[in-house]
Amino acid sequence: MARKINKQDALDYHAMGRPGKIEVVPTKDTKTQWDLSLAYSPGVAEPCKEIERDVENVYKYTAKGNLVAVISNGTAVLGLGDIGPEAGKPVMEGKGVLFKIFADIDVFDIELNTKNVDEFVQVVKAMEPTFGGINLEDIKSPECFAIEERLRKELKIPVMHDDQHGTAIISSAALLNALYLVKKKIDKVKFVVNGAGAAAMACVRLYASLGARPENFIMFDKDGVLNKQRADLDAMKQQFATSSKVTTLAEALKGADVFVGLSVGNVVTAEMVKSMAKNPVVFAMANPDPEITWETAVEARKDVIMATGRSDYPNQVNNVLGFPYIFRGALDVRATQINEAMKLAAVHALADLTKSPVPDIVNLAYNERNLVFGPHYIIPKPLDPRLLSTVAPAVAKAAMDSGVALAPITDWDAYREELNNRLGLDNQLFRVIGSKARKDPRRVVFAEADNLKILKAAQVVEEEGIAIPILLGNEKRIRSLMAENGIEIDNAQIVDPKSDEMSATRHRFGELFFHKRQRKGFNLYEAKKIMRERNYFGCMMVETGEADALISGLTRKYPDTIRPALQVIGMEEGAKRVAGMYIINTKRGPLFLADTTVNFNPTAEELADITMLVAKEVRQFNITPRIAMVSYSNFGSSQTPEAQLVSRAREIVKRMDPTLTVDGEIQAAMAFNKEILKDNYPFSELIDEDVNTLIFPNLAAGNVAYNLLQEVAGFDSIGPILLGMKKPVHILQLGSTVRQIVNVVLIAVVDAQTKCCREEEAKNGKKK
Repeated sequence: MARKINKQDALDYHAMGRPGKIEVVPTKDTKTQWDLSLAYSPGVAEPCKEIERDVENVYKYTAKGNLVAVISNGTAVLGLGDIGPEAGKPVMEGKGVLFKIFADIDVFDIELNTKNVDEFVQVVKAMEPTFGGINLEDIKSPECFAIEERLRKELKIPVMHDDQHGTAIISSAALLNALYLVKKKIDKVKFVVNGAGAAAMACVRLYASLGARPENFIMFDKDGVLNKQRADLDAMKQQFATSSKVTTLAEALKGADVFVGLSVGNVVTAEMVKSMAKNPVVFAMANPDPEITWETAVEARKDVIMATGRSDYPNQVNNVLGFPYIFRGALDVRATQINEAMKLAAVHALADLTKSPVPDIVNLAYNERNLVFGPHYIIPKPLDPRLLSTVAPAVAKAAMDSGVALAPITDWDAYREELNNRLGLDNQLFRVIGSKARKDPRRVVFAEADNLKILKAAQVVEEEGIAIPILLGNEKRIRSLMAENGIEIDNAQIVDPKSDEMSATRHRFGELFFHKRQRKGFNLYEAKKIMRERNYFGCMMVETGEADALISGLTRKYPDTIRPALQVIGMEEGAKRVAGMYIINTKRGPLFLADTTVNFNPTAEELADITMLVAKEVRQFNITPRIAMVSYSNFGSSQTPEAQLVSRAREIVKRMDPTLTVDGEIQAAMAFNKEILKDNYPFSELIDEDVNTLIFPNLAAGNVAYNLLQEVAGFDSIGPILLGMKKPVHILQLGSTVRQIVNVVLIAVVDAQTKCCREEEAKNGKKK
């Protein structure tokens, strides 16, 4: 079921703060008058003269080589149709964001107010000096074919209409793998294609390049079968016109090997799939509703290999698997075009990647124990970090081999390393966490549900399929807040611990709590009475398994929230204390910071325990911790007690886990400067790879650092994350934004998934 998007949330996302989704950011220092004199006048004259002398120097002195234009006239926008260039601009900005986050390619989106092919081509041609590549987007058929063909011939930079070729490339990779699994040859199989628009025509043409025979296709457009008797077919459609006498989709599918749908939802029935040949391949790619649902197809035929355009089922045909990496490879060798050889190289790279072992971070993202090449995995996942360093080099090499590359690559190992460093292999962590949470949402208790921010966050996590919210508080008050602010939580479970309806539950929870705390300051009356407090009641819901995680602390002091959690749930086995951690998303990749919320002035032994807790959590994200224990001195340069405490803590950590990469005491700046570190302290464990974890000597240092990174530097964050608890309890920072609350819920859900798995494994172990 497609997730519902709240209209106002979508509008607010695009409107609030700086309108739109993109901005231009300088890549050079511009702080001083000297900087500005180099950036503009008079210094800028020097690169201008160099480019005038040799126009190829434009790639050396300007951003042209990493700049792509996403160009549209708004005539075929998503599922919205001809809505005009201005209305299409948010989509084009979004495409630019995808280019940036997946391949570090900068984009200017350009919306042209013309439907005339000649005019469109003329305008784009005139902009060639600005860009390294052109991505044509959302232009209706048949004009899109003519525009792309002319621009490819008349420009000396790569041009691709992604709506055509993106789907063709991704589905071709899936097709090769599907046919490999069912042991069928592409030149023998019979295809039925429903849809004959830009994407469908690009698909069949690329399938033909892979070996499919045009006479083995039966295609349908809105007017019926493309057959040789029709006089209304253009030259492209005539190539795939059939001499078959079939007139309906049902007739065509009898005995067919492959169905490709690029049309509308629910036009293929279970009976049609049953009539197909043995081991049928069904690509139902209409969005949001495929031509036949996954469930219906799989139920109809156990031997079917199925793909859709949706992310909530296996084998998603998603264009983001292609265009960022194809343009990356084309730009990096300064290709003059994106030709058939480059597209086929992308196809084979994607198909081959699917057959190789899947990294843990991908399994984590999609909540899989072990993704393995097979019927449910015939195409890479969009969050696979290997895509950039796999597809881009394949495309670049094909450009070189086909003679369209002006700047050939000579050191492929160095190139792949450069690609990985562009985004950082760990840089997808935030998207991975979100994807994993959505795969297996859990019940999350919101202890402060009479707060507007909490209700907005609860709405978001329900709509996005992240969590099932349980709202604690006065139901009348909560319902009123929701109504006043247009908040809809379809399956809202509202629980008021003080209500008469909850008296039996309070009594039961009180009894259980009393057994835990009867010799620790609580009598039976107090144990039952305290269950009227939402934090205690919510923690008890988690403890008894009636919920999976608790979120609290937005309006209360940290100690008032953590105390019930420790008293009711307690620490996990082996933990000596709890600690607080933040994840900061930087250009270097994620940075883990601790302790930022709990332990004020830890001893060396306590700091070592905190370090071990953090290392364990970092490993949960399939990231190898590389830890700097920071202070104001470097490796004994100060003999003060504070500095020596950190040094002793590091010694204790190394005794506890000699394999852990950890060093200190060290100044924070030194930890990130490997060259200076190597020159001055060559013995350090931190000189080979980037630090991703900082352990602070006390709460003040950690909290100050976190707040500066978030508020002044503007880095995105998740946290605070409470480490060492037996079950997931996460405490918000006072005044957290809705987005920050949602981020904490993501962690809570992933935490619940992990701890639930551990409990099940422990139970199964005991049974054995």
